[in-house]
Amino acid sequence: MTAAVAARSSGAFLALSCIGAFATAPAGADEVKPTAAAPDQDRPEIVVNGHRQRPDADPKQVAPLVDTPRSVMVLTSDVIQQTGSTTLQEALRTIPGITFGAAEGGNPLGDRPFIRGFDTQGSIYLDGVRDIGAQSREVFAVDRVQLVRGSDSTLGGRGGAGGTINIVSKLPQSGTFGQVSGSYGNADFKRITGDVNVQLADGIAFRVQGLWHDQDVAGRDAIYNRRWGFAPSFAIGLGTPTRLTASYYRLETHELPDSGLPYRYNLVNAPGTGTILNEPVLGRFTTIGGQTGVVDRSTFYGLVDRDFRDTSTDQAMVRVEHDFAETLTLRNTARYAHTTQAYIFTQPDDSQGNVFGTSAAPVTGTAAQRGDRVNGGFLWRRANTRHGVVDSIVNQTDLYGKVSTGGIAHSFAVGAEFAWEKARRGTYVLATGSTASPRCNTATLARFHCTDVFAPNPRDPWRNYVSDTSTVQTPIVRGAPATETQQDATTQGVYAFDSVTLLPELMLNLGVRFDRFRSKVTPPGTIQAPVRRTDELFNWQAGLIYKPTPETSLYASYATSATPPNSLTGEGREDNALPTSLATQQNRDILDSLQPQKTKSYEVGAKASLVGDRLQLGLAAFQTDISNARVTSEQNTIAFIGRSRVRGIELSVSGTILPGWTVFGGYSYLDPRILDGGFSVLTAPAVGARPAQSVVVPSVNTGRQLPQTVKNSFSASTNVELFQRLSIGGTAIYMDRQYGGYQDNRSAVQNAAGTVTVNPASKLLVRTIPGYWRFDARAALRLTDMIELAVNAQNLTDKAYFSQAFTSHYGMIAPGRTVFGTVNVRF
Repeated sequence: MTAAVAARSSGAFLALSCIGAFATAPAGADEVKPTAAAPDQDRPEIVVNGHRQRPDADPKQVAPLVDTPRSVMVLTSDVIQQTGSTTLQEALRTIPGITFGAAEGGNPLGDRPFIRGFDTQGSIYLDGVRDIGAQSREVFAVDRVQLVRGSDSTLGGRGGAGGTINIVSKLPQSGTFGQVSGSYGNADFKRITGDVNVQLADGIAFRVQGLWHDQDVAGRDAIYNRRWGFAPSFAIGLGTPTRLTASYYRLETHELPDSGLPYRYNLVNAPGTGTILNEPVLGRFTTIGGQTGVVDRSTFYGLVDRDFRDTSTDQAMVRVEHDFAETLTLRNTARYAHTTQAYIFTQPDDSQGNVFGTSAAPVTGTAAQRGDRVNGGFLWRRANTRHGVVDSIVNQTDLYGKVSTGGIAHSFAVGAEFAWEKARRGTYVLATGSTASPRCNTATLARFHCTDVFAPNPRDPWRNYVSDTSTVQTPIVRGAPATETQQDATTQGVYAFDSVTLLPELMLNLGVRFDRFRSKVTPPGTIQAPVRRTDELFNWQAGLIYKPTPETSLYASYATSATPPNSLTGEGREDNALPTSLATQQNRDILDSLQPQKTKSYEVGAKASLVGDRLQLGLAAFQTDISNARVTSEQNTIAFIGRSRVRGIELSVSGTILPGWTVFGGYSYLDPRILDGGFSVLTAPAVGARPAQSVVVPSVNTGRQLPQTVKNSFSASTNVELFQRLSIGGTAIYMDRQYGGYQDNRSAVQNAAGTVTVNPASKLLVRTIPGYWRFDARAALRLTDMIELAVNAQNLTDKAYFSQAFTSHYGMIAPGRTVFGTVNVRF
C-alpha cells in the first residue's frame, strides 16, 4: 500500500514539475501576452502570410456553424472553468438533452452519455479521431467540446445514432502565455492545474498542461477520487505553409467506485398492483417484516478493503499539415492510444428481494433455513470485476479547402481513415456469496457478503476465501490468461463533404462515407476458434440552407447512421454483440443473422449568429427512427425487427449577450418511444408427464419510453462581469424523470392436455429515478490583470438526487453540496 501511494505521489509531482519548468519563463519584448489563457474559441480563422491557421480541430466542418444544417453546440473552456467542471461528464451536464447511463459490465463508471435517447459512448472523438477505450475523461487539457446531434455516421463512422462528441485539445499557439490554478474546498477537495504555452522561436511553440486532483465526495461515505495527468505538445511551422504538431497525453486515476443506492423492490415482492414506480431506497423505509429505518444519502454499500477502480490513458498524436495554396490544405493525423481499466465494483443487488423482503415472518424450517434473512432490511454486495487493456492506432488523411466550379463556390473535405483496435479483458477471482440461496443468511452476513440496508459498514473486515463454503483465505488474483477474451477490429473508411453555395441565399450541404468494419472475438480457452465478421456501411447526409440574412439561416436535413455488431469491441453495453463461441448451432445461426442497426434522422431548424458572431441561437425540430434493432422474434430466435422513434424540439443559446454578460444552455423536449420491442419468452412449468413449454408474448418494452432518456431537460449557465473586477454567475439544471427498465408479471401455465394459457399482468414494475432541479453558483474577483479569486458552489441547495438509473439493482446518487475556492494566476 505504501509503495502504491508513493508511486501515485511521484506521478503527481511529475505532472506539476512539467508546469513549474515553464511557469517563470519570461516573455520577450515583441511577444503578445494575453490577460486570459488562450481563448481559442473566440478566434476566427486567421491568415498569416497568406497561410491559414485554423482553430478548428475537424476539417469535416466545411461551413460555419450558422450554415451547418445540424444542431451543433460548442462548450468552451470558459464555460467549463466557470461551472467548476473537472470531468467531461460534469461539463456535459450543462448541455440540455444529455443523460448518462449506468451499467454493470464493460464501462460501469466511465463516460456513457446518451444523446437524443441513444448511447453515445462509442461516438466520442478526440481531435476528430475516435476514442473508444472505457474511461472517465478529464478536462484539464480540453479547449472545447463540440456536440453534433442526430444520426452522424457520415461524420465519424460506425455508430453515431444520437450524435457525436468531439473533444478539442489545447495545442501550441504563437505567443507566450499561461495559467496556473489551485483549488481547495469541502470534502477535502484539492486540485491544481496548469497550462503554459511558450513560443520558442518564430513558428515554434511548446505547450504543456498538468493536473493533480484529490477529493472525497461530498455527501457520500468513504468514496474518494484521485488522479493526475500531464499533456505536453510541440509545434513547428506555425504561420508557414507546412506545420507539424506532436502531442502526448497521460491520465492516471485511482478511486473507490460509488455503488449508489438499491431499488426498493423487485417484481416478486413489489406491493400493490398496476404501474409501480420503483425508485431507489432513500429516506424512511419499512420492510415487509415491519422493520422501519432510514437510508441516508451518504449510505455506501461497497467495501473499502475490496473495492477499487484504477485507470490509465496514454495517447500520442502526430499531425502534419501543408497548404498548397491559400485555399487548399492537406492534413494527416496519426494517433496511438493505450487505455487500461481494473476494478472491483459493488452493486447493491436487489434481485432476490433482500431490501424489502419476501416473507413477513422469518423462516421456521430446518436449522439452516432459520438462518435465512428473508423478511427484508438486508442487501447482497454483488461484486462486478474486470481488468482490461485497449490499444488503438488510427490514421486520418484529409484534403480540404475552397474551390469554384462554373461560378458555384464549394467548401469541401475529402479523406480516408484506417484504424486498428484491440481490447483484451478478464476478471478477478473472488468468492462473493453468489452461490448462496437466499443471498442473505447467517453465513453470508458473517463474511460480509451481505449487509444491513439501513446501517452498512464500508469498513467491514472482508476477506476472500477459496469458495463460499471454504475456510481457507486466499488473495484476490486475476484470472489466468486462458480465461480472458480478446476483441480485434479494423476499419477502412473514405468520406467526402461539400458545402455548395448555389446562390448567396441558398446553400446545399452534402456528405457521404463508406466503411469496411472487420471485427473478431477470441473467446477464453485455447480450443475454440475466433468468431469473425465483416460489415460494409454506407451512410450519407444532405441539408438545404436558406439565409434570409447573412447572420441567420433556415435549414432542413436528412442523415443516416449504422451501428454494426461488436461496434464497441466489448468496452460497453453491446446490445448487438457477436457470439463468443460457435460450438452450438444456435450461436452459428445468430452469427449468420446479425445485421447492423440502422438510424435515420430528419431535422428542420433555424440559427442566428449575432453580435459579430459572438452570440449563437438555435432552434431545431427532429425525428430519429431506429430500425433493425436486435430483439427476440415470435419463433424465439434472434431477429432484427426492433424499432424505436425519438421526436423532439431543442433550443440553444451560447455566447455574449452584452459586453461582460455570457450565457450558455437551452431546453430539450423528447418523445422517445419503443415502437417494437420484439417478444419475450415465458415458460409454462411441467404438469405431470408433460414437460415445460415455452411461449412468446409481446415485449413489455413495446410502446414505452426509451430507458436512459428524459422528456424535458433544461440548463442555463451565465456569468456577468460587474465593475470590471467582480463577476457573478451560476447554473440551473432541470432533468425530468428517467427510466431504467420495465418488468411485468405475466406468467404461463399449462393443463394436463398441454394447452398453454398466458395469465395477464397484474403489475408493471418501472425502475426509475425522479426528476430534479440543481443549482450552482460562482463569484470571482479579479485582484489584478494576472490574479483572480473565485468560489464555486455546486449543488447549492444540497439536493439529494439521482443522476443515473440502471436497468436493475441500483440508481446512482449525485454528490452533495461541494464548495471550493480557486486562485487563478494568468500570465
